[in-house]
Amino acid sequence: MQNQKDSFITTFFKLESAGGIILMFSALVALVFTNTSLDGYYRLFLSTPVEIRIGALEIAKPLLLWINDGLMVVFFFMIGLELKREMLEGELSNVKSIILPGVGAIGGMIMPALIYLYFNYDDPVAVKGWAIPAATDIAFALGILALLGSRVPNSIKVFLTSLAIFDDLGAILIIAFFYTSKISIISLVVAACCLPILYCLSRSHVASKSPYILIGIVMWVAMLKSGIHATLAGIILAMFIPLYSKTEPDVSPLKSMEHDLHSVVAFFVLPVFAFANAGISVKGMSWEQVFHGVPIGIALGLFLGKQFGIFGLCWLFVKLRITNLPAGMNWASLYGTATLCGIGFTMSLFIGSLAFEETGVDRLFDERLGIILGSLFSGSMGFILLWAALRRTR
Repeated sequence: MQNQKDSFITTFFKLESAGGIILMFSALVALVFTNTSLDGYYRLFLSTPVEIRIGALEIAKPLLLWINDGLMVVFFFMIGLELKREMLEGELSNVKSIILPGVGAIGGMIMPALIYLYFNYDDPVAVKGWAIPAATDIAFALGILALLGSRVPNSIKVFLTSLAIFDDLGAILIIAFFYTSKISIISLVVAACCLPILYCLSRSHVASKSPYILIGIVMWVAMLKSGIHATLAGIILAMFIPLYSKTEPDVSPLKSMEHDLHSVVAFFVLPVFAFANAGISVKGMSWEQVFHGVPIGIALGLFLGKQFGIFGLCWLFVKLRITNLPAGMNWASLYGTATLCGIGFTMSLFIGSLAFEETGVDRLFDERLGIILGSLFSGSMGFILLWAALRRTR
């Protein structure tokens, strides 16, 4: 059983680390486009209008919003599948093993938010971005971790992955409660009507993917029109996918979907999202822009808030003997891993796109600059700290 778990984690690690490398490349390509003569084509591509109309139902958005509201729902759906599987039979099913990454994730969300608010408390518009540095990008973090090779113990990979799952769950709750626009009751009722249907399918252990996908699309459209962010439909849908099928005992609909989506998300969804959202032009950039409260708050929140928040709360709980360090981890490697969690790229960009979209104030440059700087410093320092810690251990 342990070998099967190790095999899954190893496979997951390899897939996510390779996806992280492609993610980095996509972000670099976006930066090249926005800082060369290709910038016009980049903007034109993302502003391309895309429209779907069925009778009176119309969804018309620029391509950028189709990526952020539509394509990213696949990413959130996969997160939901991972979360459910881990809760039922994985690392999150054991209370003792989830305490350390759980409290680490809490510290890693609270401290960055407090640092951000310290620099922006007097700006009512900037305050809306408090959750931007609270996120961790698991693909990027595992991509950096992969550069250290086989010297990385399995316990660090499991801790990082578990913490990122808790982090994603926290980000989902933040989006649900703090970043929703005006609510449309009719659309919300339509979305709610999908839930009993999904419940019946799940209780019957229906193995076919088609009915789940069909109802999921209806729910996504309803939530898109309701004012609640549409990507949450992916999380909700995942919670109804059965782990096992009664008619086909050897088939796991949840694991099958998760396996099929891993490659799609790692090698297509996230790279496309990174390309569409990482473009930032530094032409004509002033020091005043660099040291504005928003980029400084985000950068320091990711770089300092994450490492101090995660390590500090984990240290406290271990010293209080509420939990223990995993086998193969020491304080130095824990601190390096906590620093690596300051890479907030994908989810931070996503939350940033929600935080300022309705304020009427363009903070696009500010948020992206802070995210890129904070993630860059965290990734570099985290790699160096882990390299030194693992070298001494070895």
